[in-house]
Order: sequence, then structure tokens, then C-alpha cells
Amino acid sequence: MPKTTITPAESTAPAVVFTDETLHKAAGLAADAYRPVWTGPSGEESSGELVARHLEAAIALLDKDGWIRAYDYGKDWSTGTDFPDDDSMTVKAMLKSLLRLVREETGDPRRTLSTALRHVGEGGGRGDSDSAYIASVVLDLVVRAHTGSASASATPWSERLTRTHEDITALLNAGARFARTHGPGAAGGPGRAA
Repeated sequence: MPKTTITPAESTAPAVVFTDETLHKAAGLAADAYRPVWTGPSGEESSGELVARHLEAAIALLDKDGWIRAYDYGKDWSTGTDFPDDDSMTVKAMLKSLLRLVREETGDPRRTLSTALRHVGEGGGRGDSDSAYIASVVLDLVVRAHTGSASASATPWSERLTRTHEDITALLNAGARFARTHGPGAAGGPGRAA
């Protein structure tokens, strides 16, 4: 019988599941955290609801534009683009070549997990730089509780070869549930926030 290897893209494994027990462990990690979880770089506290909305907006963004595990920075940019240097080229032909280049180089709207969080914060309305920072901290706590590793972080976890868009969506949903349940302003949360 031939040996079959399944690549990550061919895998039909279900998305990672983040249980209530995982969120309870994450709450314990948050309570023991050295720095306040719900305070962003501005020095102000954000509500669990704001952070949850930020995480849900990241899901919507990734669903709309697509998720990518990591950007490919390995392209050899030093070789440049080989445009024909022909005096007989028409203006129309030159413009077509330039438009094709722009489309090829900027045509991929997909985002990584960290980029999606940042873009929601930059877009205004559904988040800001504080909620982006806190959302990242919340996801780190959920991943640490899920893996049992004290040094785990959401971004490297999301970049593993086996990750899928569904895994990232499950993580973001778990983070939103955690923020609503354990964040400031929630029943049983650490306090009130603006």
C-alpha cells in the first residue's frame, strides 16, 4: 500500500476548539499577569465589550479580504522588473505594463492575524490602537491557556503551517467570548471601563 502524505492545505481537520475551560484558565493567567491586561499603551482601561467588538471586526475583515498565514518577504526584489526598453513601445503599451505590475505587486488583499488586528484599530469606528493592543494580549492569554505554554503567543501560533482560516476565526471568537466574560464592564469582570 503506498504511503500518502497529507499537506496542510489538503488537511480536512476541524478547526481548533477553544473550550470554556480554556477561557477559565486564561482568566487565571490574566489575574496573575504582571501588567494590567485591560490597559492599553494610552494608559487607559478599555472595556471587555470594546475589545470583543475589535476581535469580531477582525473576523469580518479576514472573512472579506482573506487570511494569509504569513507574508512572503522572500521575493528577490534586487532583480527588479524587466520592462522592455523599446523606443517603439506606444504609450498605451507602457501604461498596460505598469498597470499589470501594480496589480501583481499589490493585488493580494489577504491579511495575517496581527495585520487584521492593527487594521481594525487604524480604521476607526470599531477599535483603536489601545483595543488592538489589548486584543493581542487577550489572544496571547487564550493561546497560552490552550497550549499550556507560558511563553506562547498568538501571532507565532497563527503562523504554524497547519493553521487554517477556521482556526484563526475560532481563536478570535474565543478571544471575544473571553473579553465579554472577563473584561471590565462584564459581570464578574475586573471593573468598569469607558
